[in-house]
Amino acid sequence: MKKLFILSAVALAGLTSCNDLLDKSPLDTFTNTSAYWSNTSNVDNQCNTFYNQYSGYGNGGGQGWFYYKTLSDDQVDYQDNNWTNLNTPSTSSNWSTPFTEIRRAAYIIQGVSGSSLTEKEKNNYIGIARLNRAWQYYQLVRMYGDVPWVETVLDPNDKDVLYGPRTDRDQVMDKVLEDLDFAAANITGTNKQRFSADMALAMKADVTLYEGTYCRYRTAADNVGKGPDEARAKKYLQECVSACEALMAKKYSLNSSYQGNYNSVDLSSNPEMIFYKPYSQNSLMHSTIGYTANTSGTSGMTKDAFDAYLFIDGKPRATTSEDINDAVAPDADGKINIESILAKRDKRLAVTLDPVLAFKGSAYSRAGVSPFTSSTGYGIAKYDNPTALSLSDRNNIGKQYTDCPLYWISVVYLNFAEAKAELGTLSQGDLDKSVNLLMARAGLPGMTTSPAADPANNMGVSNLLWEIRRQRRCELMFDNWTRYWDLVRWHKLDLLDSKNHPNIYKGANLSLLSNPEVDVAADGYMIGSNTINQPRTYDKKYYFYPIPSGQITLNPQLTQNPGW
Repeated sequence: MKKLFILSAVALAGLTSCNDLLDKSPLDTFTNTSAYWSNTSNVDNQCNTFYNQYSGYGNGGGQGWFYYKTLSDDQVDYQDNNWTNLNTPSTSSNWSTPFTEIRRAAYIIQGVSGSSLTEKEKNNYIGIARLNRAWQYYQLVRMYGDVPWVETVLDPNDKDVLYGPRTDRDQVMDKVLEDLDFAAANITGTNKQRFSADMALAMKADVTLYEGTYCRYRTAADNVGKGPDEARAKKYLQECVSACEALMAKKYSLNSSYQGNYNSVDLSSNPEMIFYKPYSQNSLMHSTIGYTANTSGTSGMTKDAFDAYLFIDGKPRATTSEDINDAVAPDADGKINIESILAKRDKRLAVTLDPVLAFKGSAYSRAGVSPFTSSTGYGIAKYDNPTALSLSDRNNIGKQYTDCPLYWISVVYLNFAEAKAELGTLSQGDLDKSVNLLMARAGLPGMTTSPAADPANNMGVSNLLWEIRRQRRCELMFDNWTRYWDLVRWHKLDLLDSKNHPNIYKGANLSLLSNPEVDVAADGYMIGSNTINQPRTYDKKYYFYPIPSGQITLNPQLTQNPGW
């Protein structure tokens, strides 16, 4: 029987004050005593609330981490393609929610430390709390840069902390690493649906790769005075390698099916999974599949992303010996079947997209669902499962129950290869036990440490790093908002400027279609829905979110990020 993530409104459910660091009445559902914290059931309930922050595919009709996060060069949203913030908000859950959970962690650490539990039990629960404090601070630093560091339960009289300045983001990330190391050393559970030491290592691999590359590529002009820091970059990249090696030495291995990682109703036996979110029919369900077949429109893949996939000879579009023509004439019913195009590419592409284009005037029905259209013509089939789910389940919002991967070994392989390449220590053997395993599953020849140049390389990095970044993009397409944060840490957010990079707003080739009902560029490629009147212009200020104005009103020492 499947266990479910605990989605409950237990103690410490929210803040009642206007200040996200201050709540004068925090203990509204229990008595804060040593006896309370000495009861493992009580502490479990407190820790279980952290699972609410791992949305996965979402809950009910709500959005999750996969498919919906469309701000990147991988997707065109069928409605809104602009930056997350165009103006400074007065409040934001991106700021408030992490501090709620940070405060929850502080209460658990304080309460458990003074309990009568054994040292092993205490360290396990403190490890879970520190893991989740690290996760929340990682989100805050990525979005806002410098943020206040709080590691204790605050008293309303702690004015220096409550109304103090932001803490240097490098110092905060050093604390995050300390928390993750403690969690990896002390969490005792092994259930893949629960927090574990392996999950802490996987999170550490993600966080340290981000920090190492961010500190290498950041510039003083665009990152609030902080330029590159090579010593720091190398330290964090080596921490990433160590975390990956620890996981790669364990029992995890690739699943035979790439798509099976995303559309399975039971991931419990999947050898790739380190941590996943289980769903159950009529109990906890999501809407990710339903939104990929939304009759109001779906968010399709860009031409830029499509062109990133290698051909079956292992070469990119510019140098392949395969036929690169991607224009297909409509059939007798006016449909454009692209199976022959997909068959020439990386196998991941064919299971990520629908085999028939879907656009205004030519809707497509995937395995019986209601006909839908895509913003770029390319429909997203990656998450669907017509075999395991009924047509009704797939056709309706809030009715899907496929499990969601959160941390899995293929991501660890990608992190490992990239970190070692950045350190200049990546060997052929390293490639063969990481990225080349993913390429073999995708039907591609393996990579060498000296790949040929691709004229499309617009990142100013070596051929090796370009190809590793390509594999990351294709393996994790539409996953967990990965691409956006990759562009941030590589200092390549300017690639999201639609004027300078028009292929991020284009879609499928419709040059052989007469009188289409959609906008088509001079080169025959579909112009993404709603993009003509939504030019996305890069500004360096977008490397950071704006601090909510209401928080600065409460605490002027917070100060605003540049440009906002």
